[in-house]
Amino acid sequence: MQAEPFLIVTGTGILVIIISMALDRVWAGVTPVRGIYYCIRAPGIVLHECSHILGCFITGAKIQNIVFFSKEGGSVTYTRPLIPWFGDVIISTAPLFCIPLILSGVTWGFATYLGCTFPTFPDTLSAGTVQMAGAGIISLFTANLVYRQNPWFLLYLYLTVSLVLSVAPSPQDLRNAAIGIFIIAIAGILVFWSNIPWLVTAAMEITRIAGLGFTTGLVFGLIALACSLPLIVWYAYTRIR
Repeated sequence: MQAEPFLIVTGTGILVIIISMALDRVWAGVTPVRGIYYCIRAPGIVLHECSHILGCFITGAKIQNIVFFSKEGGSVTYTRPLIPWFGDVIISTAPLFCIPLILSGVTWGFATYLGCTFPTFPDTLSAGTVQMAGAGIISLFTANLVYRQNPWFLLYLYLTVSLVLSVAPSPQDLRNAAIGIFIIAIAGILVFWSNIPWLVTAAMEITRIAGLGFTTGLVFGLIALACSLPLIVWYAYTRIR
């Protein structure tokens, strides 16, 4: 079934969003002082909104207002993009692609200039992707905290958690992009089922690129998940006691 890669990539993107939303809920639930939670979230919030701003520039939407910090969170208000529906998808899902790319740059910087050691993580989706990522994460923590005790690695973990918490589109983002996402999903499945060679080839390349981004996001999401395990246990305990 030629549509299978498209469905796998779509499922991976949904998993990245679920991890981000779930971790944000955990951190918000266990952080005793709201100000500390906002400090944890701050870098991610700024980059989340900057991703929306970039999406506006790409799609020709005019920015009307930018808010980075408020009681309701950050927001970017803009006019309708030049390309209806599809432009809304680009703007609303921009953090889902931009933040993993930024984290890749952060990882390169910490490895190149601050002495952190990073294993090779999978960059494509396969049956062993999660297993390979899990083994890599164990190696990541042991190399930088057990064998070398690199203090810069703690800053790296803070930035990773902060940015992963902001990867997911907000509920308003999803509402804005709902029609466009539905159209793209149906169109993608129909293209794969059409068996038109040049259309299928183009769709496969787009799927491959999206899969690369989602796989990268999944790896960083799993790193943040590993950092958050004690908080997840405490969160679960406070809910069931």
